Amino acid sequence: MSGTSLDGVDAVLADFAAPSPRILAHAHVAFEAELRRELHSLNAAGENEIERAALAGNGLARCYASAVTKVLAAARRPAAEVRAIGCHGQTVRHHPQRGYTVQIGNAALLAELTGLHVVADFRSRDVAAGGQGAPLAPAFHASVFAAPGEARIVLNLGGIANLTYLPESLRNAAVTGFDSGPANCLLDLWAARHLGSDFDAQGRWAAGARPLQALLEGMLREPYFAAPPPKSTGRDLFNGAWLDGMLAGGEEPQAVQATLLELTAASVANAAARHCGGARRVIVCGGGVRNDALMRRLAELMAPAEVESSARHGIEPGMVEAAAFAWLAKQALEGLPGNLSSVTGASGPRILGALYRAGVGADSTPQARESGHA
Repeated sequence: MSGTSLDGVDAVLADFAAPSPRILAHAHVAFEAELRRELHSLNAAGENEIERAALAGNGLARCYASAVTKVLAAARRPAAEVRAIGCHGQTVRHHPQRGYTVQIGNAALLAELTGLHVVADFRSRDVAAGGQGAPLAPAFHASVFAAPGEARIVLNLGGIANLTYLPESLRNAAVTGFDSGPANCLLDLWAARHLGSDFDAQGRWAAGARPLQALLEGMLREPYFAAPPPKSTGRDLFNGAWLDGMLAGGEEPQAVQATLLELTAASVANAAARHCGGARRVIVCGGGVRNDALMRRLAELMAPAEVESSARHGIEPGMVEAAAFAWLAKQALEGLPGNLSSVTGASGPRILGALYRAGVGADSTPQARESGHA
């Protein structure tokens, strides 16, 4: 998984033989600065986009291959035990309302580099069926985090924040989910501008100032926040141009950071109150879990619900999204749906993902690796 935070690739080796997945190993490969700059740039229209996206996709495939090698070494498992790689790719454009979403990453090259089957391009089939193509993790969240008798929210704080609502009975009510708005993307952008670092460590800089109320109120008037689910968003909307358009000029930078933290917390809490009523527990994953100031503010705004890390439920926060796409690859190979139409708005359940086979011959089919991991 490489998401909207654009910090690098997270890989897990996941065993789905039992009802609850076992994460055998985790690895992270950071993006080199040049690739990260190019991926940022490709989120907006620019010169020679087709060639630049193709070359960036090749670079991503090499990062993904490195992550596969690293996670197999960490697990001390041979590649022959792996049934498939589930590769999300890097989203560079997401416009489901116009009928498309684009993830780059060159899955064919990844299959060549690793010698493993690759399942990729998960989102486009849901979009073709009239859905948002996102979020896709809720089906996985339901399979691992639901608890009979307790309504829960799974909150992923990546570049974008998304919520999965797990009702107390999955038989009597549908799982829902949607992107609530920015999580780390604007916080990281502002920290890069004014601290010269990739992020505000533990939210300490933001915690040292008070939010600018007028600025916060202006940001919360963004129409996306009031739109009903199903909905999804990304850097196409919440980017530097959006932030600059909200600023009057002359604001103290640290106070802006505090305001952006409050924007993330308030937009999540508001969305949960509107669309996830009655949740007693909020299970948080993604890089935002490491932002102590953000986690404290979420706990205040979402009380009396308990706000806690996914680590308390068996999966470390940085591993959940990667595990979700390993699970989606398993679903695809088994001919099972990966989307939830109650989440994405698609016309029905669909098998998600395209398969890029490794090698040739009968022994290269997914069935030949039936007992392996993803």
